[in-house]
Amino acid sequence: AVSLVLMPVWALAMELSDAIAEKLNLDGDRAFFDNLGKIWANSFLKLTGCYPEKEGLENIAPRGNAVLYAANHASWLDIPLLCTAIQPVFKFIAKGELRPVPCIGKQLTGGHHILIDRDDRRSQLRTFKEGVGRLKSGIPLVAFPEGTRSPDGRLADFKGGIFSMAQRAGVPVVPVTIVHAHSVMPARALFPFQHGAGKLAVHFHSPIDPEGLTDEELSSKVREAITSALPQCQMPLEKKEEPELVLSQP
Repeated sequence: AVSLVLMPVWALAMELSDAIAEKLNLDGDRAFFDNLGKIWANSFLKLTGCYPEKEGLENIAPRGNAVLYAANHASWLDIPLLCTAIQPVFKFIAKGELRPVPCIGKQLTGGHHILIDRDDRRSQLRTFKEGVGRLKSGIPLVAFPEGTRSPDGRLADFKGGIFSMAQRAGVPVVPVTIVHAHSVMPARALFPFQHGAGKLAVHFHSPIDPEGLTDEELSSKVREAITSALPQCQMPLEKKEEPELVLSQP
């Protein structure tokens, strides 16, 4: 019921804002447009009982200071949860498949966020170049290093390339841990299954300077920080080593 009320209002506000901005050449960085998404996020989470606790807010970059926020990803809730804390202007790096998703697709395209088509090598290179350019111009980025929502809520392996943007642009990486989003709204769910009050939390960890670190070392440090605030049910499972097959000689 909450979505049925809020989404049409959100959609109309985005259409009006986009049309006015284009006609009058306003809101170049789409700060006002993205604030519409932030208003929706706050309203949706409060009305559904899913507003999170937030820790480490001192680690959020002040406006004009670029950082790369790297968060674990297990639910559609992750996007509005992050929007409650980070102030525009910032841009998500998201999958291109989200373009046709109602409201979310419009927020991403109208807000000039960075969309990547993972099966297209040229799109990947374009995304990398655009991401580095945004960071160098002082715009923070938000990325999910796992590349997609974890089906069971546990931290999955990281995809490559994301942290290279921070290294190339020379900006810090702020690891972010999102807690219990999967429990409240599983990866494939369209609406929360339960109230998240007292369960949901977003932890912003201390920035990590990428200078002098390899991509693998930076990735490991970010992963360690994210894992430090995860509950046991979201901890990555240890990989079991396959036993060697020994063939006996005939």
